[in-house]
Amino acid sequence: MREPPTRLLDELSRVMTGAIGVAQGMSREAESFVRSQIERILRDSDFVTREEFEAVREMAILARDENEKLNENLLARIEALEAKLSSKG
Repeated sequence: MREPPTRLLDELSRVMTGAIGVAQGMSREAESFVRSQIERILRDSDFVTREEFEAVREMAILARDENEKLNENLLARIEALEAKLSSKG
């Protein structure tokens, strides 16, 4: 006897649902594998973290600001010395 078409469709639906579940699981596993490989490559390549980059960036900004202040102070001292020399001469 032939099975009713609805039973065949139910079985086919179960098989497809199972196949979709397996495909999703494989997709998650592949994504996890790729992510771990990328993380390993980045770790082995001596790239800096965002936090390290931001810390060094902040240090560079502070150093530049300090350098500008020192240059302004130095120019003021040179101008004062030049004024002193010109008033004596």
